[in-house]
Amino acid sequence: MGDELLEGLDRQTLAGERALSKLRWRCRRGLLENDLFIERFFNRHAAQLTAGQARGMYVLMDLSDNDLMDLLMKRTSLKAEMDGPEVREVLSMMLA
Repeated sequence: MGDELLEGLDRQTLAGERALSKLRWRCRRGLLENDLFIERFFNRHAAQLTAGQARGMYVLMDLSDNDLMDLLMKRTSLKAEMDGPEVREVLSMMLA
């Protein structure tokens, strides 16, 4: 689900620099529009990103580009199997 660098970390623990670097790499997308949302997210929140938020971001990055764009454009909502506090938190941060 997430990166091994996040395993065992409390959800409120700040993600380390290495974990953040790996997450940024995982967040590279094929649609420019998604990249713009993701870049804005990292510009605003990277310094305070917690392990829980990073795990939520990994869940979102498992979506296809089009499914992610539909979420970011509010054309669809989270599917039940993805819906959890960490994912909802990150999604709201991306949309703010």
